[in-house]
Amino acid sequence: MTHYSRITGTGSFLPPRRLSNADLVAQLAGQGVESSDDWIVERTGIRARHFADPGVFSSDLALQACRKALEAAGRSASDVDLIIVATSTPDMVFPSTACILQSKLGAPGGAAFDVQAVCSGFIYALTVADAMIRTGGARCALVVGAEIFSRILDFQDRTTCVLFGDGAGAVVLEASETPGILATDIHADGRHVDLLCVPGHVNGGVASGKPLLQMDGQAVFKLAVGVLEECARSVLAKAGKTEVDIDWLVPHQANIRIMQSTARKLKLPMEKVVVSVDQHGNTSAASIPLALDGAVRSGQIQPGQTVLLEGVGGGFAWGAVLLTM
Repeated sequence: MTHYSRITGTGSFLPPRRLSNADLVAQLAGQGVESSDDWIVERTGIRARHFADPGVFSSDLALQACRKALEAAGRSASDVDLIIVATSTPDMVFPSTACILQSKLGAPGGAAFDVQAVCSGFIYALTVADAMIRTGGARCALVVGAEIFSRILDFQDRTTCVLFGDGAGAVVLEASETPGILATDIHADGRHVDLLCVPGHVNGGVASGKPLLQMDGQAVFKLAVGVLEECARSVLAKAGKTEVDIDWLVPHQANIRIMQSTARKLKLPMEKVVVSVDQHGNTSAASIPLALDGAVRSGQIQPGQTVLLEGVGGGFAWGAVLLTM
């Protein structure tokens, strides 16, 4: 039995419509909401985001990312026997976006399901896929984060609507005789549900509650910094590693301040932190695979290097994965 899983290919996709801060500020001004490029950059590090066009769904973004990941891995859709999609913005109530993606890829037969852990969703999905491969339940998995957050934003709330964007990222995770994923560590604390949520649902064919994102930014920041350090140290300990062994930190791309704080606590220079939030904002479950793919394709992350992935999101859910590329 194969005892390990390894990432063999990465891919990502951003919808073509790009909104700079200036574009978004102008749009908000037309709705009577004030903001500015300086205000957004200073607080978040975000300079632009991408929004999907009407009629485009999370599975469509995921499809493009998966095709690129499969090409990078030298695999075809027929090789895939497991698809896990992390998303908070599924195509429909059911079936899963993973099943819809499976159909669009032309890869029927293997298991396909969604994972809902908001911004930590990719970490959760990767952890599940690793466990399934290690126990022989799959050999070639597509692990995907795909989001269209632009459709659940309250554009009257300037503290949240400037933060998020749409996109997708994917990895091919395969059975391996050499270690790839070294350790995983995931957690949640449901007592903090109200800090970051979309408190709405479908009832009798209409939206009930408030199906728009709401967040207590200061509370989220404080919690995020603490739990990210804890899970980073935990996953390093599980793998018998320390901070000095980390070649690259690929954090959830939510806010440059959170990333800087996490790096400081781990005594990592920012030169070892992959930062892409300035170009696409917070894409929730898509942000880590988006950043990972960009760093791999640019040559930042090299084969054999040790990479720490970590994310935190609504739930409150968080986790980390330590791996060798």
